[in-house]
Amino acid sequence: MQLLDWLVLSCYFVMLISIGLWAYSRVKSSADFYTAGGKLPWWLSGISHHVSGYSGAVFVAYAGIAYTHGFTLYVWWAFTVSIATLLAAYYIAPKWARLRKYANIQSPTEYLLVRYNVQTQQLIAWVGSIIKVFDTGGKLAAIAVLLNVFSGTSISFGIVLVGIVSLVYITIGGLWADVWNDFAQFIVQLLAGITMFVIILMNLDDGASSIFTMWDKLPEGNADFFNDPYTIAFAFTMLLINFFSYSGGTWNLATRFISSSSATVAKKAGILSAILYLIWPLILLYPMFAAPLFFDNLEDPTLSYGLMALKFLPAGLLGLVLASMFANTLSMTSSDSNTISSVICRDILPKLFPKFRNLSRSRELRLARITTFCFTLITIIVGLNASKFGGVFGLIVTWFAALLGPMSVPMILGLLPMFQKSGSKAAIGSIIGGLAVFALLKVVEQKSLALELGAPILASLVLFIVIGLFNKEAVPQKVKDLHSNLIKGSKNG
Repeated sequence: MQLLDWLVLSCYFVMLISIGLWAYSRVKSSADFYTAGGKLPWWLSGISHHVSGYSGAVFVAYAGIAYTHGFTLYVWWAFTVSIATLLAAYYIAPKWARLRKYANIQSPTEYLLVRYNVQTQQLIAWVGSIIKVFDTGGKLAAIAVLLNVFSGTSISFGIVLVGIVSLVYITIGGLWADVWNDFAQFIVQLLAGITMFVIILMNLDDGASSIFTMWDKLPEGNADFFNDPYTIAFAFTMLLINFFSYSGGTWNLATRFISSSSATVAKKAGILSAILYLIWPLILLYPMFAAPLFFDNLEDPTLSYGLMALKFLPAGLLGLVLASMFANTLSMTSSDSNTISSVICRDILPKLFPKFRNLSRSRELRLARITTFCFTLITIIVGLNASKFGGVFGLIVTWFAALLGPMSVPMILGLLPMFQKSGSKAAIGSIIGGLAVFALLKVVEQKSLALELGAPILASLVLFIVIGLFNKEAVPQKVKDLHSNLIKGSKNG
């Protein structure tokens, strides 16, 4: 990296801190800190939901998959996310927005106390928070790998740098800082992604027509929709996981819907995010698909995107691309920190320590900032030890995706009236069953990737539905009232 690249990257960091300081003036309470006071417009919420689904892992772990297996990455990742988010926009997103108005929630797990009971809420809150530590740590490790390729700095230094920047601006600015950073990083990502796309086209033999002709020159299977182990079964598995994730099973994505001003706004935000997932990754991922044409037999395919940027981008633009990668990662890590903090402050601490109940607005806001700071600090420590958990891909895909399902099934299906017979026993049974299947598969040597990721969520789904079907107890009135209000919210906005 040249001096101009470092200047561009420094300007990006200054912009982040500035956004945090600006947002600080808008945050007067924990509701402002966690849900932006429920005032997010649809376009900002939609863009934030979209970019909160990216991280540096796209340019590391996913770039490696694009190099070795090709177009199938778009099919099982971006395309399935688009379909899942569209379904979420119509059936789930409006209910999250209505929950904030009806139940005055600030965290995604807060409503579980009414829907199930305190034991179910605490189980999901505790296990979900622990899982998210590993996921966020993996994202910090991913961007550190890219910084290492670009500048030669150590991976440990990169993890600490990204973690500290995220820690500072999200701690002072809360969700307002987070969503406006998402918008800023979306603009940076557009500029960097389009620049990389055009430069790669210019360096391919057929120029602009390479959009269509490149695929025949790639390694065998790289142009196919499905390329083992990323089979059609794996794609359907990811579609199922992504539905629960992008509906709100991934808590920071639920926050985007919760913070929308109405059910109608939340629905429009989900539709916008789905459209962006359908179109933008085709441009963003294209250089990754083309990488085998420029680098043969890379020993570490995860470095392919970074090596292409070093090879083709002039000074200044390299810094812009690196800034966009930082932006991707910081968007996810900061929103994760904000949302997990809300779960800890609203759902965990008050149950453990009664003194945290009914705090004044100022003390509640102070607690929010302290827990956000502490969570981010822990993720930095996990990121520094990512290799012990299977590296970036192991942390983000294998661990998080497989564990996400058991936690999100009772959370998302609990919003739907058709599953109101599935009470706390069904919720806890589905969680324990899904986690047990995950643990069992960890000791099985020969298994497909689709089975490893899909079996835990399928087990949870079946248990949640079946236990509900055999439930002879009457549905509590509070659950009926909850669903009645969520239906009205979905219809009336």
